[in-house]
Amino acid sequence: ADPAMCSHSRRAQLRLCLERLKGLVPLGAAAGRHTTLSLLTRARLHIQKLEDLERRALHQIEQLQREQRHLQRQLEKLGMERVRIDSIGSSLSSERSDSDRGESPGGGTASGRSG
Repeated sequence: ADPAMCSHSRRAQLRLCLERLKGLVPLGAAAGRHTTLSLLTRARLHIQKLEDLERRALHQIEQLQREQRHLQRQLEKLGMERVRIDSIGSSLSSERSDSDRGESPGGGTASGRSG
C-alpha cells in the first residue's frame, strides 16, 4: 500500500467524520466558518451538556420512582382499609338480615293462616 494513498484516505475519512460531527453538534451562527479545533471544542461542550441533562433526567426518574412506590403503598393501605370497611358493612348487613329472619316466622304463620 502506498503511504501517500493511506494518508489521503485517512484525511478523507477525517473530513467525512468532521462533516458528520458538524451535523450532530449545534454550531449556531459560526456554522459556516469553523476550524477543526472549534468544532471539536463545541462537540466536547455539547457532550458535557448532554451528560448533564442525562444525569438530571436519571435523578428525576429516581425521584418519580420513589414517589410512585410511596403512592403505591398508600393505595394498598387504602385498599386494605376499604376491605375492612366492606367487611364491617357486610357483617352489619348480615346482622340486619338475621333480625329480618327473626320476624319472618310471624309473617310465615300469617300466610299459613290465610292458606
